[in-house]
Amino acid sequence: MIFDHVGIAVKDLGQANAIYVKMLGKEPFKHEVLENQKVAVSFFESGGNAKIELLQGTDEASPISKFVAKKGEGIHHMAFLVEDIYAEIARMKHEGFEPLQEEPRLGADNKLVFFFHPKSTGGTLIELCMKQK
Repeated sequence: MIFDHVGIAVKDLGQANAIYVKMLGKEPFKHEVLENQKVAVSFFESGGNAKIELLQGTDEASPISKFVAKKGEGIHHMAFLVEDIYAEIARMKHEGFEPLQEEPRLGADNKLVFFFHPKSTGGTLIELCMKQK
């Protein structure tokens, strides 16, 4: 398991992108809209293999929109890249971590993603992600 990115929930992706461009001195390397998750995202490289993912809900029913309404803008999740998402899900379930979904789904950056509930991970939403072959 390798740290992949931190997800930051924002109200306005355009404004957040402008802040991170000033901060990091570079443009995002990718923009995506995931209709199935009702979210728009931008990715910034932050050195090494780690990335910053900015997420804006595209609908009030989006989990990101609900998060921002309840908690405000800020860190939403930490993501870890794994070689075999199915084996890692099984291992983590066996260790007592509570899944938030039944199966991995297609997420940003064309990766399979799977989330574990913050109440079982010490307060942080954890995402596993795996590059599709």
